[in-house]
Amino acid sequence: MKYQIVGEPLPVAICTLEPGQTIITERGSMSWMTPNVKMETKGVGGVGKMIGRAFSGDSAFQNKFTAEGGTGQVAFASSFPGSIRGYEIAPGKELIVQKSAFLACDEGVELSVFFQKKFGVGAVCGEGFIMQKLSGSGTALIEIDGHAVEYELQAGQSLIIDNGHLAAMSATCTMDVRMNKGVKNLLFGGEGAFNTVVTGPGIIVLQTMPAPGFAEAITPFLPLGENK
Repeated sequence: MKYQIVGEPLPVAICTLEPGQTIITERGSMSWMTPNVKMETKGVGGVGKMIGRAFSGDSAFQNKFTAEGGTGQVAFASSFPGSIRGYEIAPGKELIVQKSAFLACDEGVELSVFFQKKFGVGAVCGEGFIMQKLSGSGTALIEIDGHAVEYELQAGQSLIIDNGHLAAMSATCTMDVRMNKGVKNLLFGGEGAFNTVVTGPGIIVLQTMPAPGFAEAITPFLPLGENK
C-alpha cells in the first residue's frame, strides 16, 4: 500500500492503488476517491464469524475499495483529533489494537476479534475486554487519539499505563492489571484504583488524549440545555 498521511491533528491517509489493488475498511471512513475506484460491501467470513463480530460490537461487514482500469486514489480521514500510523503486518508481527483504532488495510491483512485471556484485565482497564487483532501480511493503518508515542519493550521489560492510553501492542506482549497501593493514593491521587501493565517483548503504541478522557474533561463546560 502506498499512502501519505497529512493534516495532523485532523489527519487523513491518502492511499494510491495500483490497477486491481484493494484496500479494506470496516466502517464508513472514506473521505474521497477517484471515479475509477469501486466500492463493494461484503460480510466478514461465514455466518458464524459475522455473528461473533456483531456480538462483540464489531461490524459484520467490510468495505472494499478496488482501483479499476488504472491507478486510483482513496482517502480515509481520522474520526477524532489525533494521528494515523501505518504498520507492516506479517507472521510473527501481528498487532493488537483498541477497538476504535483500525482504519484501513491491505487485502492480505486479516482483522479478527481478540479477547483478553484474563477477564479481570478487561473488566477494570480502559482498553476493554475485547480488542482487535491484525494478522496476515500487508500494511494496516490505525488511528491514535491525540499524539502517538511508541516504545519497544525487551523481553520481561514492562511499562505501567494509565487506563485508555494504550492504543496498540505487538501480539507478543502481555497485558495485566495492577492495583495502586496506599489509601491516600486511591482516594486522592486521581489516577484510579488500577493501571494497565504491558510486558514485552514487542512494541507498544500509546496515545496522549484518549477519546473517553477528552469527553470527560469537557463535560463540565457543556451547556445543560435551554429551559423551555
